[in-house]
Amino acid sequence: MRNNTIGSLIWLRLMRFTNQSNQMSNEFLKRFDLTTAQFDVLMQIRIYQPLTQMELAEKVTVTQGGISRMLSRLEKEGYIVRKQDWKTKTINLSAKTEAILDQVMPEQLAFQSSFFDDVLNEEEQQTLYTLMTRVHKHSQKKELPPK
Repeated sequence: MRNNTIGSLIWLRLMRFTNQSNQMSNEFLKRFDLTTAQFDVLMQIRIYQPLTQMELAEKVTVTQGGISRMLSRLEKEGYIVRKQDWKTKTINLSAKTEAILDQVMPEQLAFQSSFFDDVLNEEEQQTLYTLMTRVHKHSQKKELPPK
């Protein structure tokens, strides 16, 4: 580890935290028969509905192929409704899903917040949020180094 930079150590720590958090969230969300990816997709639909599959794919961390398969499953299980309006197919949540999310959302948010509430005070959380926002915005403009 002697050759690591502080930046590479931060990146490794973030990756480990993200993996651990996702694993724990998947376990937590099993009680609602959801995965973290499904929860993310359903929350994005809830916020932006009606929206197209393309619009949804831009908002989540699932690939275009993955989103297509996930939406087919969610529709089959009655979580979403797809409507064809002339040339545009839009996605909306079913009434069943709205009720499920009313229960799941506060519990999932409390669980996720506990990762930070348990170890950081409000000022530290605000600082971390500000720094991560800055890094994230920079990463969106970042280009790969030339070969």
